[in-house]
Amino acid sequence: MIKTIIKIIGITIGLSISMMIFYMTIAVVFSFIPVNKKTSMDSDLVIYIKTNGVHSDIVLPLKYDTIDWSKKVSISNTAGKDTNMEYVAFGWGDKGFYLNTPNWSDLKTSTAFNAAFGLGGSAMHVSFYKKDDIAPGSIKISISKIQYFKLVEYIHHSFTKDKNGNYILIPTNMVYGLNDAFYEAVGSYSMINTCNSWTNSGLKSCEQRACFWTAFDKGIFYQYKK
Repeated sequence: MIKTIIKIIGITIGLSISMMIFYMTIAVVFSFIPVNKKTSMDSDLVIYIKTNGVHSDIVLPLKYDTIDWSKKVSISNTAGKDTNMEYVAFGWGDKGFYLNTPNWSDLKTSTAFNAAFGLGGSAMHVSFYKKDDIAPGSIKISISKIQYFKLVEYIHHSFTKDKNGNYILIPTNMVYGLNDAFYEAVGSYSMINTCNSWTNSGLKSCEQRACFWTAFDKGIFYQYKK
């Protein structure tokens, strides 16, 4: 009996390691495969992709043309309520991780398991910035007005709405600073559908250079360092 148990444990560990190696291999290979290598030459405005080293955000002008994000994600929902902000960043991710893990040391096994296998809900992390506060290491992308509207639609459809079409604020003190808030979002985070694959899909939606698929922010940044 003991030998059988040890054998089962060994097989389980071996399969887990093999699956992880396969996952990492696919993630790296697909990150190197580019899409939309030739983008539009029109340049009506600039957007950014920023990262904290793990998680990527799409950063857009707070107001451009007919799009005024402050009417959808009010700055009054942040602790700072700073109306001088010029940009808004959107980062989709696992709701449990966002709200229950302020630091990596707070990460629970249950939270990690639910996030990895798509068992939890999702949230949109919305942050406001002044232009000078956007990290120098961010990706700067020039796009056309039409492409921008496509990206706006992509982000808009990532939010859960109430019966009146309004984004749903998540009341919480687990914010990262004075200038951010969380909203209910569509979909479930998983090893396949990560925060960075969401950003990558956003770039695809507006015909910008992106990875075939990536789980990590490094893949996106690789495409723009060529």
